Amino acid sequence: MAATPISSPNLSTPVPGAGNYRFALTALTTLFFMWGFITCLNDILIPYLKLLFDLSYTQAMLIQFCFFSAYFVVSVPAGMLISRIGYKSGIVTGLLIAGAGCLLFVPAAAMHVYGMFLFALFVLASGITILQVAANPYVSVMGKPETASSRLTMTQAFNSLGTTVAPFFGAWLIFGGMDAPQPVAGAITESTVQIPYLILAASLIALAIIFAWLKLPALGKKDASETLPLGGEAWKQRHLILGALGIFVYVGAEVGIGSFLAIYLSMPEIGGMTTAAASHYISVYFFGAMIGRFIGAAVMQKINPGKVLAFNAVMAVLLLALTILSSGKLAMWSLLLVGLCNSIMFPTIFSLAINGLKQYTSQGSGILCLAIVGGAILPLLQGMLADQIGVQQAFILPLLCYIYIAYYGLRGCKPQTVIAAKEEL
Repeated sequence: MAATPISSPNLSTPVPGAGNYRFALTALTTLFFMWGFITCLNDILIPYLKLLFDLSYTQAMLIQFCFFSAYFVVSVPAGMLISRIGYKSGIVTGLLIAGAGCLLFVPAAAMHVYGMFLFALFVLASGITILQVAANPYVSVMGKPETASSRLTMTQAFNSLGTTVAPFFGAWLIFGGMDAPQPVAGAITESTVQIPYLILAASLIALAIIFAWLKLPALGKKDASETLPLGGEAWKQRHLILGALGIFVYVGAEVGIGSFLAIYLSMPEIGGMTTAAASHYISVYFFGAMIGRFIGAAVMQKINPGKVLAFNAVMAVLLLALTILSSGKLAMWSLLLVGLCNSIMFPTIFSLAINGLKQYTSQGSGILCLAIVGGAILPLLQGMLADQIGVQQAFILPLLCYIYIAYYGLRGCKPQTVIAAKEEL
């Protein structure tokens, strides 16, 4: 998944020389891969730490709460920072902070304290937030404005490649060949959570050095007088506010499903497998999203993005209903196939929500970025539901989220007013 930028350019205005950005776009795809990889590791950590610390479902969902709350806390400062230093320097800064967050997993594992893991995740997510606030608008301006949605969908396919690979890497190293961790002193060792995050820290720092060295287009810097506040005219745009709610419920639904996948598939009446084996199936969920993004990037060149969004959302509703009402392999594969439906949702909602905002695009992007806090709040609510009515029945929450997304694709995404562009002096 990817966050919306807090300080994006005016997507209705072409950038001079935008056709010469092929190398820069290629370099940026590595970032989409990395943060997809890192975000998906949370889905492996949840069942591991739940077993290790004997957590309730609600307590286990604090992992996603701490990770995605960083988007809400850090997005506005990140946008201000990037307005000062530009997209490239923002990417380098985000990589270094994310690397520091990965390094914090070493003392967290040594101390055997759940709270330290949560703090490390928040620092890691803060770096990822800065990274995404810089990279998403960077991609948006590197081409024709009318194909921005398709271009973002294509680059985010590599985000899904990261989420597809991560479960194999995470299950292999974090579970260390065990079916489940043992909640005893000394159970966390370098073969569980320290080594994977040390590898990630080294990779992120290496990427920061590479991006500092690469010659990329100098974009994103703004004078303080040019930086628009997070508010004003953008809040009056109905399709933007409804789009922000769409981002909120989409991220919450996607994260909630991914967080419960390994736990759900290990249930005797569903998959009847070990938690470690179930963790590998998370890659199937995100592989569907990756394939769907490649297909969606091509389809939306020909078909209205709102209609494609609504179709995918309706299919997700049907699959989740089948998951809730069935059992065994049918329930298992119905849930896994929701990943295919998720494929185009984030970039499509994002591009539809900022459509026509002109000089207020920066404000609108900031509002959308704050809405990613849905990934912190809704999985926590789903955890509370799971504690009360069971894991399977708790999928009613993401089902309701997708019903709203279908409405947004059909009706809510249509701008109600026309914004006049500021005259250039």
